[in-house]
Amino acid sequence: MNNYLLLAACFLLGILLRRSGRLPNNAAAALNGYVVNISLPALTLTYVHGLQLHANLILPALMAWVMFGIGCGFFWLVAKVFGFSRATTGALSLTGGLANTSFVGLPMIETFYGSQYLGLGILIDQLGSYFVLSTLGILVASIYSSSARTVDPKGVIRKIVLFVPFQAFVLALLLMPFEYPVWLGELLKRLGTTLVPIALVSVGYQLQLSHVRGKASALIVGLFFKLVVGPALILLLFAGALRADWQVLSVTVFESAMGPMIGASIIAMDHELDPPLVTLMVGVGIPLSFLTLPAWWYFLGTL
Repeated sequence: MNNYLLLAACFLLGILLRRSGRLPNNAAAALNGYVVNISLPALTLTYVHGLQLHANLILPALMAWVMFGIGCGFFWLVAKVFGFSRATTGALSLTGGLANTSFVGLPMIETFYGSQYLGLGILIDQLGSYFVLSTLGILVASIYSSSARTVDPKGVIRKIVLFVPFQAFVLALLLMPFEYPVWLGELLKRLGTTLVPIALVSVGYQLQLSHVRGKASALIVGLFFKLVVGPALILLLFAGALRADWQVLSVTVFESAMGPMIGASIIAMDHELDPPLVTLMVGVGIPLSFLTLPAWWYFLGTL
């Protein structure tokens, strides 16, 4: 419940700050820059460093990769049908293809499946969602951004290598054999906890419900894939391989059904990929997921 209250409070504060006029017009860009360059790397260095890797957890970790790949293909085809712009297609690929497997996902796993599955949730989040965001996510954002009409492969690779969260991920893997000093571990945790509050303030600051009218079709398509179609495909693809451990399968599918990933929304906005749609995907998608997730949990329990 405390996590939900924090989500709502920070989101509302962002809206109120915009209406108050107390922040400059470029405040969202500054907030996004802080999240990308400080909060997200700190979170990655904290949790990736402490992961315990096992061969039987490969498939759950692959979930985010599979779903993102399917999502990119799905939204590319949908864009052809609906005539979506490059920016809109890129925004949907990022926010519709990546799930909020950490801040919303972990509390939801604890609530519906128990704390014994939190380790699985962290693995799905760090080796899945955040690793995808740091590699394929930045690749897709670069390709669809307005400045990338002619894709320069060397430029895209350079952008991935210089992407601070990706550098943090590689560094965390290299440091796995070594234990952090207590002061460093505590510092990284504290910096990492700033991600969600600041990111949600930024999203709330940029949200304008008046944009729904012009973004309704893209919003509906994006959330329908994220909350319904995507998880259903993951269930179909993974059911055979994970049939021996149905609870692991259930948690994996349950994580795929989370609302849009906040980190992905920040990357999309940082690349100017239809910011109004991005804020709607997060602002509408996360609250809506609080209704669809219990339905998924009940459905998975009946199989």
